[in-house]
Amino acid sequence: MQQEIYHIPALLPQTLAALDIKPGGVYVDATFGGGGHSRAIMESLDAQGHLYSFDQDEDAVERAFDDPRFTIVYSNFRYLSNFMRYYGVEGVDGVLADLGVSFHHFDDAGRGFSFRWSGALDMRMNRKASTTAAQFLSSAAEEKIADVLYLYGEVKASRRIAAAIVKARSEKPVDTVERLLEIIKPFINPRQEKKELAMIFQALRIEVNGELDALRSFLEQTAKVIKPGGRLAIITYHSLEDRMVKNFMRTGNVEGRENKDLFGRSEAPFKMLGSKPVVPDEAEIERNPRSRSAKLRIATRKEN
Repeated sequence: MQQEIYHIPALLPQTLAALDIKPGGVYVDATFGGGGHSRAIMESLDAQGHLYSFDQDEDAVERAFDDPRFTIVYSNFRYLSNFMRYYGVEGVDGVLADLGVSFHHFDDAGRGFSFRWSGALDMRMNRKASTTAAQFLSSAAEEKIADVLYLYGEVKASRRIAAAIVKARSEKPVDTVERLLEIIKPFINPRQEKKELAMIFQALRIEVNGELDALRSFLEQTAKVIKPGGRLAIITYHSLEDRMVKNFMRTGNVEGRENKDLFGRSEAPFKMLGSKPVVPDEAEIERNPRSRSAKLRIATRKEN
């Protein structure tokens, strides 16, 4: 029987180069997932080096490997600085975050992340979290649903879809993937069906998991935990994340607001390396089609 592929790490050689790994350094992989990036980082560390990897999904945490140079942190990366203090780490040499969803999540029908499978409409990364996608759709106001679809998925028919969901839920719960598809299919362009469905499911996933709020909090904390000269490497997969990451690396805040001191010098804690993101080549996309939208941005912590 073929072993399930939990996740194929995107841009792996480029990410390792971006982190500029020191064998005895301390690093954070903020998104352990299937462990591909973490394992590669570990191979570059000597006995004095250490890697802390975060994940809020118990399935991922169960796959963590046993090594004295490795610590798995069962938590959302939005608590980065808290856990570094807990472990007595004063500063790290590099932080990586791959913001993609693991293959495992998309391919597990029971998780409800994909429109390709029937099943419960869950979408929680952390299955201990209180609100599922089904619960959100059953209780949120029509305007809130419309805003989520438009802001997080750029869904053009967001208001009409939200109205249809609210009408449908009064007759029968919207608690399965097939039930949701039944409601939204009339608003989908058949020639762009996969793309438009993916946008709707992305929007719901972002809302259920509070992904953008978590990313904002995480980014702000990287400036506190990365040592001067250390690296920040982040892989994004959609424009909302990429804009936040780019703005933060350039200005120190996700809004992209330029702050300067009395002498006109930028107060941004990082210096972005390269004006354009690193993207996969055709060979990687052929091996791993899901890497197609991956963008790696890199920054270095400014010296004090």
